[in-house]
Amino acid sequence: MAQTKDFYAVLGVPSTATPDEIKKAFRKLAKKHHPDANANDAKAADKFKEISEANNVLGDVEKRKQYDEMRRLGAFGGFGTSSPSPRGGYSQRTSSAGGNPNVNYQDFDIGGLGGLGDLFGSIFGSQGRAQSRPTGPQRGQNIETSLDIPFRTAARGGKVPVDLEVNEECSTCHGTGGAPGATMKVCPECSGRGVVSFGQGGFAVNRPCPMCLGRGQVPSQPCPTCNGAGELRVRKKVLITVPPGVDTGGKIRLKGQGGKGSSNGPAGDLLITFTVQPDKFYRREGLDVIATIPVNIAQATLGSKVSVTTLEGKKVLIKIPPGVPSGKRFRVRGQGIHKGAQSGDLIVEVKIEAPEKLSEEQERMMKEFAAAGGMKY
Repeated sequence: MAQTKDFYAVLGVPSTATPDEIKKAFRKLAKKHHPDANANDAKAADKFKEISEANNVLGDVEKRKQYDEMRRLGAFGGFGTSSPSPRGGYSQRTSSAGGNPNVNYQDFDIGGLGGLGDLFGSIFGSQGRAQSRPTGPQRGQNIETSLDIPFRTAARGGKVPVDLEVNEECSTCHGTGGAPGATMKVCPECSGRGVVSFGQGGFAVNRPCPMCLGRGQVPSQPCPTCNGAGELRVRKKVLITVPPGVDTGGKIRLKGQGGKGSSNGPAGDLLITFTVQPDKFYRREGLDVIATIPVNIAQATLGSKVSVTTLEGKKVLIKIPPGVPSGKRFRVRGQGIHKGAQSGDLIVEVKIEAPEKLSEEQERMMKEFAAAGGMKY
């Protein structure tokens, strides 16, 4: 008999975890178990689905509140504190963590799922109660991915190709899972419902039928292309348009660029989160771009002129006045990042660098210069 897993245990957080702690734990596990990062691990997709399910419940204030109440009721195979009553329900009992004295546990028809089944269904969807098997066109899966982009592409905008792995309907069987010419019959495991019930202590949970994969029908002969799954894992290349001025954590949604729908259903969406890679020359402060230029002691002392390249590839001449201190900044208006109607500036920052090694003549001259200033060596 299977039982619902403790979602707190799935994410590795205590039941007192804050929303930020839950979010942080989910992101860490999602990155570790994402199917795209574990192409050779057949169990990664199941693990990723499990932690996503836990986050969908614990990451939502109302769903978590309902889940915690049911957890106290003992509805999850021993996670709570209530005990079975002779009539198959649960006797009223207040936990040490603080139960709800106004809840009469016997009002929940656990065995038949009644009220509790409705509540559980509102949290877990098709897992909490039997639902009719979906028919007709089905929308494709949404795909979430992160994309590393160069600093200059993020600043100016551009196009970046990305390879994705998605589930698409099998072109041979068109999602039925049957070989060409195969006949379909009602699944003997679920009697055509598409779900099967697992229970413990009088509490039932519905899961997609493992025999028909939730379709309610099984073919007389499985499709040779997808081995009866009705879908295939395929790679697709998508050209991503990076909007100008995007920063790390920025997101875009591409309609219809996700998984292909089944039975002529619409495709899902592609959701991309950007991570901007550091640049060797530029760094960012808001919409301003900082460029640090090294100058030697002579240039800093006597003054100089230096040429700096902007993000757009233009050359601008910066006049360094005599006696400039290290860290001094010079602003070039309008040559920073353009985002909508706003524009930043290019800020040139001076960094004075001393030579690591001098020739004998250079050392003599430096000592004379120092002596003239009252310094002794």
